[in-house]
Amino acid sequence: MSSASERRFSRREFLKLAATAAGGALLGGGVLRGINQFKQPAAATVILKATSYEQDLYDLLRRGLAHFPVLLRRCAGARVILKPNLVEYHPGRQVNTHPALIAAAVEALRYYGAGEVIVAEGPGHQRDMELLLTYSGLEAALGQVHVPFVDLNLDDIAAVPLTANYTQLGQLYLPKTILNADLVISLPKLKTHKWAGVTLSLKNLFGVAPGVKYGWPKNLLHWRGIDNSIWDIALAVKPAFAIVDGIEGMEGDGPIYGETVQAGVLVMGGNLTAVDATAARVMGIYPEHISHLMGMRRHGGTVEATRIQQLGEPISVVQQDFAVLPYWAPIKRPPPWIHRLFLVG
Repeated sequence: MSSASERRFSRREFLKLAATAAGGALLGGGVLRGINQFKQPAAATVILKATSYEQDLYDLLRRGLAHFPVLLRRCAGARVILKPNLVEYHPGRQVNTHPALIAAAVEALRYYGAGEVIVAEGPGHQRDMELLLTYSGLEAALGQVHVPFVDLNLDDIAAVPLTANYTQLGQLYLPKTILNADLVISLPKLKTHKWAGVTLSLKNLFGVAPGVKYGWPKNLLHWRGIDNSIWDIALAVKPAFAIVDGIEGMEGDGPIYGETVQAGVLVMGGNLTAVDATAARVMGIYPEHISHLMGMRRHGGTVEATRIQQLGEPISVVQQDFAVLPYWAPIKRPPPWIHRLFLVG
């Protein structure tokens, strides 16, 4: 039978071993987190202040794009498709990428040597494209810069095998306008989303799925899961760049019925996951809670702030508190410390 002193020694040893194990676990977790962070590639995003659609957006975009020499080299002589967010027309609601920004992007890309620029979209709600182009103001803006528009809902299509096959569809039918592009650039609106949390450059790619194949509002893809569809589309399209229209954003019941926020920013970059993570932080939203962003880390996407070189304005200067629907309230709160250990990687 053990003596009292032996029992006390055993307890002390137990506590010592427990403390050592806990310390090792924390160290291991910290090391693991550090290693996992560096699995995410370094990325760069640019935030530019832009207070009005009436200012010189062409000059602003030209200066912003100058930070991305790899993109500019690829742009020379290229066939570039600009994919804006053109969903629906609602007077007084900032639903769509603003025509002035789209036109300025056309001109800026031409300045950097783009051989051909086309604006293309497949709206998920409004089937009357003529009505949408007219009332959104996009038809007039594109006429001023002499650039064609392609309705991706009705474009010729071809099947593309899915590499990851998250939707279990095996293949994805995509418009030939997208498939024949040298560069696809996503031009989303800065908005919250009632189903996805946020809708930014990756979610914006939903519009390349042709309505003639997938319905309105791309019902088949919604049934297969929004996150799954975002991942499969992004991996099939391989977008080269994103410019987020945050001059006026939308909060609350997005992507259509929310309220306008005068956010006064543009966010751009070549790693679309990093662009969306940065844009989410501008909205006061933690991208670590957005599942379609976190899932893109498996495919070269970068969410971790320490891996994103922030150029232009710091997030703290332009950050706003975007309202979200009540059931999305958790995305406005920092992830728990222990949770963050395993979020990255």
